[in-house]
Amino acid sequence: MKQEPIASSSPPCMLAERHRDIVWHEPAPESHALLSGLSHCFGIHLSNDSDSPQQRFVSELGGLFQKCRVDAETDLERHNRPWGNVYLIQHGVLRLFRESLAGKVAIHHFFTEGDLIWPVFGRSRTSRNTLCLTAVTPATLWVADFSSFRAAVQAQGDGAWEKFAIVLTEEVAELTSMREFRKQTMPAQERYRLLLDEYPELIKRVPDNQLASWLGVVPATFSRLKKATGNGRGSG
Repeated sequence: MKQEPIASSSPPCMLAERHRDIVWHEPAPESHALLSGLSHCFGIHLSNDSDSPQQRFVSELGGLFQKCRVDAETDLERHNRPWGNVYLIQHGVLRLFRESLAGKVAIHHFFTEGDLIWPVFGRSRTSRNTLCLTAVTPATLWVADFSSFRAAVQAQGDGAWEKFAIVLTEEVAELTSMREFRKQTMPAQERYRLLLDEYPELIKRVPDNQLASWLGVVPATFSRLKKATGNGRGSG
């Protein structure tokens, strides 16, 4: 018996008709991105066993977060106010910086998708806080109260908070010290080439004036460096 040819794809009209030959899958809940992000930050492999201690821990943490969307240049944390929240980035770029009374800005770090951001330093949790956190691009974030988040981790016992906290603390300290070392020992052109090699996505998403501040050069110098390397992206 002659078989009918099998089409390599379904006509678009079949989607509108909800054709019986199409297998429909329920979309993943919004919280899936949150739980996946938290499990990655804590080094936990999610499983189908909802009763496992690690699974319950991640679910408990997830219950503390609320999803929000912010526009570019939205201030999330400001100096002279206690840093109050924890942020998990689902989409977007945030910048961590300090700003002097005269308005001079020193950018310390950029955070992107999957990063968990919280007040690493004790002073940041008081009114003596000098750090600011602002959205560079429109961003989708999961936000939780820092005190509640820390209490939930501490409740795991056995120094759970200290083990978690030291990882980000060391990472931020290492990145900061390395950047300062490069400013002191490398010419601007070499630092710019390292920026291109190590953070190619930031070059595409972050305005030039902010990258210049992070690199430790004035915008005019950054523009010359970009032209010298043939990077033709428009200035921000």
